[in-house]
Amino acid sequence: MIAGMMRIPDKSDAEIRELYNTARGAGIDFFDHADIYGGQMHLCEERFGAALRLSAAERAEVMIQTKCGIVPAQGMFDFSYAHIVRQVEDSLRALQTDYVDVLLLHRPDALVEPEEVARAFDELEAAGKVRAFGVSNHTPRQIDLLKTAVRQPIVANQLQLSITHAPIIAQPLAANMEGLAQSAVLDGGGIVEYCRINGITIQAWSPFQAGFFSGVFLDNPEYPELNEVIARLAASYGVTPTGIATAWITRHPAKMQVVLGTTTPQRIEDAAAGADIELTRAEWYELFRAAGHLLP
Repeated sequence: MIAGMMRIPDKSDAEIRELYNTARGAGIDFFDHADIYGGQMHLCEERFGAALRLSAAERAEVMIQTKCGIVPAQGMFDFSYAHIVRQVEDSLRALQTDYVDVLLLHRPDALVEPEEVARAFDELEAAGKVRAFGVSNHTPRQIDLLKTAVRQPIVANQLQLSITHAPIIAQPLAANMEGLAQSAVLDGGGIVEYCRINGITIQAWSPFQAGFFSGVFLDNPEYPELNEVIARLAASYGVTPTGIATAWITRHPAKMQVVLGTTTPQRIEDAAAGADIELTRAEWYELFRAAGHLLP
């Protein structure tokens, strides 16, 4: 489980500390950031760092992940050596830490030069400023391109995934079925399998969103059958519907991590409880079908 910090800019220091402490109490020690979160560069990182002011001992107990590569002010992506290094330096200052545990390249850059990425990664690793590296929303071939120069393992790929937004799982089940929308390849081809083969952890973002920032599916009247199944399983396992939505992702043998975007402490606890549940195969597929996905 990963606690996402994208929505904290308007929270008070006390509220951020409550969110952090709730996550820690629920067994979550991984916190996700990006340089663009908060509406201005490094705002969420600054709010997190200022509110917590982690001691060296406490900093060593948690994982902090951040991302770089999106340049909103110019409407572009930038994986150049200079941009990556500069953004990491600014993130470290904002977070009030000497290092980040994981750095992700934030979405693909069409103009990427793998050698520049490799130079930045090598320098940041050698300086002890970044301990591991990954990507977000990358296809298998985009990762392979990076690996032509990058020598560090790509440890994570952050991808959108929920019960209802699951093309990376649903498409392979309908492969080669002519005329069926579900059979369309949207992930470059087999991204889940590619990540499993190469030891890359999938980090599932927007785990409760119905689609691409189109609202949640939980208690959504557009998904009556799905919510009926979720409610029944939640009662059976003694958790909330949020817990079942989490359990559907963590049940997958790829051992995915769920990135929570909520700033509600109770929902963090509810999601964490779901991660302890192992749905049966029949239950997992029942949720899959109830979400509207086809089993040929």
